[in-house]
Amino acid sequence: APRGWPRTRSIDFQASAARQPGSTTRHAAAPSPTPLSPPPRPPSSYMASLATPVMGPAGEEEKLDMVNKYTAFLFSMEGTLWSGKSLAPGAAEIIDLLRYQGKKVFFVTNDATLSRQGHLKKLQAMGLKASLEEIYGSAFAAALFLKSKKFQRKAYVIGEGGLMEELRAMGIPALGGPADATAVVDFDADEPFVDVDPDVGAVVVGMDRGLNYYKVQYSLTCMLQNKDCMFLATNTDSRSYFSMTQEWAGAGTMVGALIGASEAEPLVVGKPSSFLLDTICRASGVAKEQMCIVGDRLDTDVLWGNRSGCGTLLVLSGATSEAMLKSPENKVHPTYYLDNIGGLLTIRDKLSSCVVS
Repeated sequence: APRGWPRTRSIDFQASAARQPGSTTRHAAAPSPTPLSPPPRPPSSYMASLATPVMGPAGEEEKLDMVNKYTAFLFSMEGTLWSGKSLAPGAAEIIDLLRYQGKKVFFVTNDATLSRQGHLKKLQAMGLKASLEEIYGSAFAAALFLKSKKFQRKAYVIGEGGLMEELRAMGIPALGGPADATAVVDFDADEPFVDVDPDVGAVVVGMDRGLNYYKVQYSLTCMLQNKDCMFLATNTDSRSYFSMTQEWAGAGTMVGALIGASEAEPLVVGKPSSFLLDTICRASGVAKEQMCIVGDRLDTDVLWGNRSGCGTLLVLSGATSEAMLKSPENKVHPTYYLDNIGGLLTIRDKLSSCVVS
């Protein structure tokens, strides 16, 4: 996480819990409590990748080794396959090339502003072939996590339409979100008060461009007053990329506001959490060591893969520059790196007799 950022937990979700505000007591996130287990020992490949900086961009032999070695490739989207509204050169061809080689392809994003259906439409609008089953977003992960806990209460959302859509698709009543974008607290009243629904059992926080004081206060009050109210975060990314000319405050901004108010730690369900990767493994039947994570961020994409024993390919077309990668302060290193995803196209003639148009 960026220097100075509040610590959050991205944990082994086989035994998950939430800490109540102002307390060190851990309460199970499901109706039937499951005690916390010690975190799993990181795979040896994780420790090696942290300790061994990559000296230069992947060469031809390394690219061939990568494509031949891994069964599935998990692509981050913004900053990897496109930037702003521009598709990265070679992105569509690389996806086609991997499919032609019999590889499984997945699209994984921390962007919780869109549902999986929304991401599918965006991928198709960008000219990329995809199916709904290949798309995994942090909004979907939040809904799936609550469903896995047999959650029977309501969720209050600091977030946008995609997060609301995914929760409701799982049968979880969702309050807040865009509906509260114009809500205000009446501070002119003799006794300002925010009345909350007592059946809210989870506060779920994602990217919210309509964040306001009312939403933070409503969430805080739920966490303080409602028994065993969970605090979930889709992700804690510090920056988002809505245009190519500026960096924008990310979902971590919204999460940080509630951390500051509640003094509680959220359960993070998106990258680099194990929950999302475990879900993909179960659905695809592919083991983690047979997967390669392709992304532009050290603190989510590469860390996610390193923690889990996956291969990692960092592209320098988004959040991470070569200077950041090679900085002495950086302790997270990918298995491979390239300037951009199109760099893989140089090996297409060496893979079978494939021709990608």
